[in-house]
Amino acid sequence: MAYYLTGIADEAGADIDVQIRATQELGWPALEARAVEVRGYPKANLHDLSEAAFDTVVGKLEQAGVRVCCFGSTIMNWAKTVETPFEVTLAEVGRAIPRMQRLGTKYVRIMSFKPAEDADSIPPLVFERVREVTQRFVDAGLQPVHENCMNHGGMSARHALELLDRVPGLQWVFDTANPIFNPDRSQAKPWPKQDPWEFWTAVRDVTAHVHIKDATWNPAKNDADYHWPGAGSGRVRDILQDALARGYAGGISIEPHLAVVFHDASVQSSAANQYASYVEYGRRLAKLIEELEAPPGAGGR
Repeated sequence: MAYYLTGIADEAGADIDVQIRATQELGWPALEARAVEVRGYPKANLHDLSEAAFDTVVGKLEQAGVRVCCFGSTIMNWAKTVETPFEVTLAEVGRAIPRMQRLGTKYVRIMSFKPAEDADSIPPLVFERVREVTQRFVDAGLQPVHENCMNHGGMSARHALELLDRVPGLQWVFDTANPIFNPDRSQAKPWPKQDPWEFWTAVRDVTAHVHIKDATWNPAKNDADYHWPGAGSGRVRDILQDALARGYAGGISIEPHLAVVFHDASVQSSAANQYASYVEYGRRLAKLIEELEAPPGAGGR
């Protein structure tokens, strides 16, 4: 089995002990680290924790035998624009690199800033900044992967390919559900929503990491409704089947959004429900993949 299962563990809970426990309960070798909380310190992205808090995280991970496969960084994410001072970005990169090296983490998820509401092209400054960030990671022996999200590279499959073409060394982390709520800015207005399968087939050859969440678009609330893997419009089953058939050898990382949405503080759940939902999501994904890998006519267990 060349691929491995993992998850953005803060969706199980912010506390590092909870994240480790969920990862171990699922029998996974690694977690994808985004927001982390250590008792006695404020919650923060892994590259923004204090040195003391980070030391504690490293010790707990080492003791548990759990590695960090990817930093889900906030570098150039949807909370920043090209108007954000570039020093903020470079400082995040400067903190992330030594922490990744200490943990033996190869991948770091980056983005390309939030575009203007009416934007349908990528400004030259975005290419310049993403190139600079990418080169710094590559020079350090690390691999940045850009996510299709609410950013310039995520405006459409065409924009993604343009970004990849203009930024040597950059690879992709493909999110199955993000196309469902993102407009396809390569089309004529009014922009339709993106097609997950079209986006996947455009970037699959340079995809090193996959995020699994599933959703359907809900026009009544002008937002997505999230579902168990394979139960929405994210083409999760088709994309996984295609990836496996092509010998995909990276991480398949759950980001359920069922009990918590990272960028929407209004979505709340009890700690117990959040943890249970995350673990169940991981189990359902494993079962789905088992079904996809079963020989024809073998049936599921």
